Amino acid sequence: MVEKKVTVAVLFAMAMEAAGALVWAGEASQRLSEVEGRVAAQSGLDERMARMEVRLELASAQLSRIEKKLDGAR
Repeated sequence: MVEKKVTVAVLFAMAMEAAGALVWAGEASQRLSEVEGRVAAQSGLDERMARMEVRLELASAQLSRIEKKLDGAR
C-alpha cells in the first residue's frame, strides 16, 4: 500500500514553488506596467512625426521653387 503521509520536505518544496511563482508574477506585472507607461508617454509621437514629414515636404517644395527662380534670374 501507498502511504498517504506528506513529509515536511514535500510541503516545504511546494511552498517554495508557490513563492517563486508569486515573485515571478509580481515582476512580470511590474515590467508590464513599465512598458505600458512608456507606450502612453509616446502616444503623440506618431502624430508629431506625421506633421514633421508634411513640413519637410513643404520646405522641400519651397526650396525647389526658390532654386528655379534663382536659376531663371541668371
